[in-house]
Amino acid sequence: MADLEQFRAETRSWLEANCPPEMRKPAEDENDVYWGGRNATFKNDAQKAWFEACRDKGYTVPAWPKAYGGAGLSPAEAKVLREEMARINARPPLSSFGIWMLGPALLHFGTEGQKQRFLNEIARGEIRWCQGYSEPGSGSDLVSMQTFGEDKGDHWIVNGQKIWTSYADEADWIFCLVRTDKDNKYQGITFMLFDMAGDGVSTKPIKLISGNSPFCETFMDDVKVPKSYGEDIPAYVGEINRGWDVAKYLLGHEREMISATGGGDRASSLGAVTSRQGELDPVLRAEMALFDVDALAFTAMSEKFLDEVKVGKGHPAQPNMLKYAGTELNKRRHELLMAAGGSRTLEWESDETEHGKPARSWLRTKANSIEGGTSEVMLNVVAKRILELPGA
Repeated sequence: MADLEQFRAETRSWLEANCPPEMRKPAEDENDVYWGGRNATFKNDAQKAWFEACRDKGYTVPAWPKAYGGAGLSPAEAKVLREEMARINARPPLSSFGIWMLGPALLHFGTEGQKQRFLNEIARGEIRWCQGYSEPGSGSDLVSMQTFGEDKGDHWIVNGQKIWTSYADEADWIFCLVRTDKDNKYQGITFMLFDMAGDGVSTKPIKLISGNSPFCETFMDDVKVPKSYGEDIPAYVGEINRGWDVAKYLLGHEREMISATGGGDRASSLGAVTSRQGELDPVLRAEMALFDVDALAFTAMSEKFLDEVKVGKGHPAQPNMLKYAGTELNKRRHELLMAAGGSRTLEWESDETEHGKPARSWLRTKANSIEGGTSEVMLNVVAKRILELPGA
C-alpha cells in the first residue's frame, strides 16, 4: 500500500505538470476528441501537448506492456491513474477503437509480430481502425454474414458489404469478419486486418436522425488481402476459419466501451451540468439527483467487474449487463438534459445551442440500444447466463 500511495503522489504530480488546463474540461465537439491516424490533425497546441506527454509516458494504453507502447502498470496502478485523471477531469489523450477493441483481442490472440507492429502503432496514435462486423442482413444474427473471401493461395479476394461501420471514412485500417468457408456457419469466419486505402474498398456515410454521419456503409469489391504482412505478421487474428472466437472476445470489450457512456463523475453529473441554468422544477431536480446516484453506482459496479476480470473471477455475461445498464443510463441522462433545457433544447441551428447539440445528442442516444448488440439481446443473455431462467 505504501508503494501504491507513492505511485499516486507521483502520478498526481505528473498530471499537474503535464495536463494543460484546456484538457481538464469536457469535450465540446468532435474536434475536441483526438483519434490519431495517418491523417490526424490536432485542434490546438494543448491537445497536442497532452497527447504527446501521455504517448511518451505510455499513458495512452497504461496497462499494456512497455514492449507494445504501454506503461506496464499493474491493475492497481492503472486504477490509481484513472482515479487521478478523473480527479482533475482530464480528457483521454487518445480515443481509438484500436485501444478499446482490437488491442485487447491482439493481446489475447495475436502473434508476437502482430503485437510488435500493430499495438505499438495504436499506442502511438499512428493508425486509426474501424470495425467491419454488421451487414445489411446480419446484425444481431452476425454469424449469418455473407461477405466472402475467396482463397487464392497467398491471398484472398474479398467481396461484400458492411454497415454501421463507425468512422470508416476516417479510418486507416479495418478489422473485418469475412466468411472463408460457406459450409460451416460458426467455424467458417476469419478475422482479417487490411488497409482501407486498398483497391476496391469504398465507404459511404449514413446520415442519422441527429443530422450527423459517424456511421458508414463499407463496400469491398475484389479487394486483395494478402495472408501475411511480413514474418510472423499474418493478416488474420487467431486461426483461419476460427475468427468467431476472436469476434466474441472483442464484442465483450465493445460492450464495455459503450456501457462507459452511462458512468458518473463530478464533471458530468447532471447537477454540475445544469447548475448554470437557474432554478429548475423541484421534481426534475429530484430526478436528476437520483440519476447522479445511479450513475455513480454504475461506475462502482463497473470498477468491481473490472477487478473481478483481472483476478479471473468475472462472469462471461457481465459485459452484457454493463452494456444494457450503461445504455439505459445514457438515454435517461439526455432525456433529463432535454427536460432541463426546456424549449431552448429543441432549437436545431443557432450558435447559441452549438447548432442544436442538445437535441442532436439526445437523438444520437437512441442508437445506443441497437449498436454493440440490441438491448433485447442483452436482456436475453442476462436472463439465460446469469439468472439461469428457462427458455421460452
